[in-house]
Amino acid sequence: MAGLIQLGFIVILISIGVIFGGINERRHFKRLREDEAAFSHILKTNLKHIPDVHAGDLEGGAILVSGSVVVGLDYFKKIAAAIKALFGGSLRSYETILERARREAVVRMLREADALGATAVHNIRIEFSAVSGKSPQSPGGAELLAYGTAVKMREA
Repeated sequence: MAGLIQLGFIVILISIGVIFGGINERRHFKRLREDEAAFSHILKTNLKHIPDVHAGDLEGGAILVSGSVVVGLDYFKKIAAAIKALFGGSLRSYETILERARREAVVRMLREADALGATAVHNIRIEFSAVSGKSPQSPGGAELLAYGTAVKMREA
């Protein structure tokens, strides 16, 4: 009987974690959509060189802008990924974490560019680095760094 109570308690805790984690994730995606819309006026490219059509319209110089985010893997997603890995296939729980981190890093980079008065960010790159989670107390995480060259175009 005590074993069933303990199992029930564990199931309840996992359910609470999954429910509140999902709510938090949906809120974060909503905020990301709002932030991305707020910076939609900034031209974004992954081109190594400023397009010729814009090259003559630059005002001032170019400056490196960046945005970085470190995300931790929560235990619930780690458990879900471990179970999914047994059967193979896409690890969707990790995909959503990385998507949120990538988008957050880009938003932070655009926020910096906007604060500088930039109208475009060229040569956007994203770097990934794993944060070790070798101890049982730390499930690990990932750092994503978005960077690019911010420029300001002359107004027409």
